[in-house]
Amino acid sequence: MKKIWIFMAVVLGLTACGPTEYAKIGDNQMVVFDNEHLFFSPEEFDGAIDVKQDEVYRIVDGRILMKKIKLPAYQREVKASVKITVASAGDRWDKSGSCFVIPANSDIDFVDIHNGLAQLPEPAEGMEDLKGIVASANYLPVVELMRFMTPFGIGFYNDKMDKRKPVYVPHWEDKVEWEQDITDRLSLLEGEVWVGVWIDTWTKEGYTVSMELKFEESPYAFAGKTITKVKPLVNTVYYVGGQKHADIFTRQDIEFSADLPEGAKNVRLKYITTGHGGHSGGDEFVKKRNVVKVNGEAVIDFVPWRDDCASFRRFNPGSGVWLIEDTAQYIDFNTWEYEEKVIEERLASSDLSRSNWCPGSDVMPEEAHLNIGAGNHTFTFSIPEAQPIDGDKLNHWLISAYLVWEE
Repeated sequence: MKKIWIFMAVVLGLTACGPTEYAKIGDNQMVVFDNEHLFFSPEEFDGAIDVKQDEVYRIVDGRILMKKIKLPAYQREVKASVKITVASAGDRWDKSGSCFVIPANSDIDFVDIHNGLAQLPEPAEGMEDLKGIVASANYLPVVELMRFMTPFGIGFYNDKMDKRKPVYVPHWEDKVEWEQDITDRLSLLEGEVWVGVWIDTWTKEGYTVSMELKFEESPYAFAGKTITKVKPLVNTVYYVGGQKHADIFTRQDIEFSADLPEGAKNVRLKYITTGHGGHSGGDEFVKKRNVVKVNGEAVIDFVPWRDDCASFRRFNPGSGVWLIEDTAQYIDFNTWEYEEKVIEERLASSDLSRSNWCPGSDVMPEEAHLNIGAGNHTFTFSIPEAQPIDGDKLNHWLISAYLVWEE
């Protein structure tokens, strides 16, 4: 009986002074872009824009969709995700794509640059002529919510390319969708922020793009929320004027210092990388080692590579196709025995293995858990055997990285 009374006293005590009850905001599903046309047209999008919340803007000659959104600051635990949907509106090629958020504490943003109110900072020391790829006094690189690669002509070219369809593909897909968890970047989205989608298109036809943000809130009133912070480190995607293809790794590493505040725990580095150079032997098609060091110690060391690109064939009706000879085994209908014969097999460009991507794939970040504390730390990004740009052989690497930690 004594134990029962003790237990009841503890329960009543907890109820009386109870834990903090965190307000419920509720799940949220926000359509940021809904089948928006993203395309290249310098004559249409060279004027200044009058910024209003929840309106869609096109900058950088139409190659970037932008919107200023406003989200509540959740008090309970939340799972956040982003979904991107892409279809061709006439652009037949595979193109690099990036969904991103501009950190609210960056004084310089892409919209101000478009409006002529700001410029990218001059290249940091040791960054050659590459502007805006690392932080400066009043500028932070954008943080990617998702890296993706458009397929060859999905949707628009379906009816035009039926004879290119292999027997194992029942039909061409009308669109491609990707969804990724972005809970670690939630703090960048709370409040009023700019989000955008960039596709490296140079055609008037371009693409149709949708973007959706989803937030699933914990149902528990006393759950609270882990406070996760984000620090952008580097981003070599050439989003705006003044930025360019980065082949700096052929000559040197990218190295710089960044601070970590007091109280930071569970520190992680997220790294997104894709190799490019769409020619035979280019960095798109050749395995290259990527190394990330923190204070001189390698925390990521791998060869980014995808060899499953043939599994994306149904998304790539416009892919170039060759015939190659192959010795095939097959069941002869007369003898019901396996026979062999030389056949010609379709090989699509979209089937070829690539440097961490396939036409029609998204790209997942690599993650390293860091055993570092508060203070200044040195970050080094290396691709030791990267190839230089040579005329129209545009070898380059698109990398981005950021730190996340809990307080």
